Parts: sequence; structure tokens; C-alpha cells
Amino acid sequence: MEWAIGLMSGTSLDGIDAALIKSNGNEKCEHHAFLSHPYEAAFRKSLRQLALAQGEHPEREAIETELTERHIKAVHDLLTQAGKTAADICCIGFHGHTLFHAPTPGVAGEGKTLQIGKAARLAEKTGIDVYYDFRSEDVALGGEGAPLVPIYHRALALSTQLERPLAFLNIGGVANITWIGESSEQTLMAFDCGPGNALIDDWMARHSDQAMDKNGDRAAAGQSDKAALAVFLNDDFFLRTPPKSLDRDYFKDFPALLAHRRLSLEDGAATLTAATVACVAAALPQLPEPPKQWIVCGGGRHNATLMRQLSEALKCAVRSADMFGWNGDAMEAEAFAYLALRRRHNLSTTFPGTTAVPEPLSTGVLAQKK
Repeated sequence: MEWAIGLMSGTSLDGIDAALIKSNGNEKCEHHAFLSHPYEAAFRKSLRQLALAQGEHPEREAIETELTERHIKAVHDLLTQAGKTAADICCIGFHGHTLFHAPTPGVAGEGKTLQIGKAARLAEKTGIDVYYDFRSEDVALGGEGAPLVPIYHRALALSTQLERPLAFLNIGGVANITWIGESSEQTLMAFDCGPGNALIDDWMARHSDQAMDKNGDRAAAGQSDKAALAVFLNDDFFLRTPPKSLDRDYFKDFPALLAHRRLSLEDGAATLTAATVACVAAALPQLPEPPKQWIVCGGGRHNATLMRQLSEALKCAVRSADMFGWNGDAMEAEAFAYLALRRRHNLSTTFPGTTAVPEPLSTGVLAQKK
């Protein structure tokens, strides 16, 4: 059992999550400290502009440096909160911030994925070994490079008596599903199923002074546009066989369509919320068996309208991860700590059933402390 820190800056652009766990990188995992440093509107805008430019931006170096300094502060603050020192921690799992994600399914060497953040500087300033760039090798071998959290979801599930099969539904900027079978021998399956919060957040930011639809209140006051939703669900992505993954901006034209149709703020939010729900429902036939329950993590679980509609569409128990004693906000950051430990011991982090990589692979690059 070793101490590890995980860091996550997600496509929802909320901020940096930092989590401290103690684990053997396998079936044993203890959850300890967690904190979140939110991004101010100005820095969130800078990251968004950099992503839209796919990294080709004159301010990239300055933004990447600031992003790294914010991660360094998050580590120091987490250590202080937990009463730990750098000497107590064996490694950091550093996701960085994704600017774009464009794998070429099943084609080795042609896909691209880009996460920014200066891992060497993070290692130097914290005095802790850092594992980073967990996606590139998987994509280079023809995998999707995402999602990466499923092996951690599996560890959580196996530590409980929860009835299986079950599914974890992570609703961040993108929504992804981890399906876990009744026995530990069953193949782990995972894939991105569609947009999560990203399109709703973009709609709210463009058409109001709000960065998100808090509690789904705007969506609850609107009516979804069924014709626009039908256009959305006609995309070829939904016909692809899992595993599959998405860039945050894959569906960026859909909010523009809603604006062209002159939807109100409320009707646009309602339509985009319905789209997230429809993506999850559309994924059901692609799972080996229907889950007996869904465990929702990520920021989307705070959206009461979204959670209610998911329960209606999936026709089974849909519960927040917090109901099981987990922190649904911390789960991705915890997962990167767990992935770092697995990489440290050369344990697999991606699998044919989660990223479509040809065989189980241990990913991540080491930046050693000075």
C-alpha cells in the first residue's frame, strides 16, 4: 500500500481536482484527502480558446505554464490539508488538460491526442515522481486512448457487495460508461457514449451570464426540440461499435443548430439535457447485459433534471456515487492516482474492452523528481 496523488483538469473547465489515496494499485484502495481549485472565468476562457485553436495559439506557453503552477499549488495545498509531506508520497498521476482528442479507430500511428501541462516542472517543484501522458501510447497502437478511469471503477465495484452487472456513468464534459459484469472474469467494457455537460455549459455561457445550468433549472423550465434531437441522434458516432471515444467538441455544431432554430435559453438547455440522456439510453443495446443499477459520478450528478430524466429513460436505479460512500467529485482525480500506481508497477491501465487497444497496456510516462 502506497500513497499517491491524482490530478485532474477536465473538459468541463471547472478547475483542478486533487485527491490523495493509499492503494496497492490493485484491489485495495483507501480514499483520503480531496480538494478542488476552481478556475476563474478569465483562465477558463483562455483554456477554451486554446482548445478551440487545438494548441496553435500565441499564448500557449504562458497558459501551459500557468496551468502547471496551479497544479503545483494544488499538490502543496492537498499535502497541507492531509498533514503529509512529499516524502510520504510515492507518485503523482498527472492528467494535464486535454486540448483535443482525435484517435483514428483501429489505425495504429494515425490518431492524435494532446494534453498540456509541464510534468517535469511539477516533479521538480513538488519533489514527487510524476506519471503523465497516459493516452498517447494507447492511441499510437490503434486504441482510442479513452476512457481511462474504468479500471478504477472496477476496483471500486469489487470492493463492495453491490449487485452486478452494474454501470458507472461519468458525466463530465463528455459522458462515458463503464460496464462491470457479475463475475470478476467477465470482460471489462467501457466507452464514451456522447456529450455530458460540455454542450449545456457552452449554451449557457453563450446565451446567459451563467457558466452552467445549476440543478438543471433552466432545462426544467423549457421544452426539448424533438426535431433537432432527431438530427443529433442521426450522427454516425452512435452506430459505431464500442469501445469508442469523443473529443469535447465533436458535437460543437449542435448548439449552433439550436441557435439557428432560435430556441430560447430554456428550450436550448432542455434539448441539450435531453441529448445527454438520449446518448446514454442509445448505449444500452451495446452493453453485454442491461445494468441492474447505474452509479453516476462527475459534475452531471448535481443536475437534478438530468438525473431525473436518466432514471426515467433507463428504467432502473440511477444513483449518485455519493450514496455509496464515494466522493463523486473526486473519482477521476483518485483514478489518476490509481493509474500512476499501476504504471509504477507495470500493471495494465488500458484494455481491449475499454479503449480497443490490441492487448492490455501499461501507459504513462515518468518525470522523475530532482
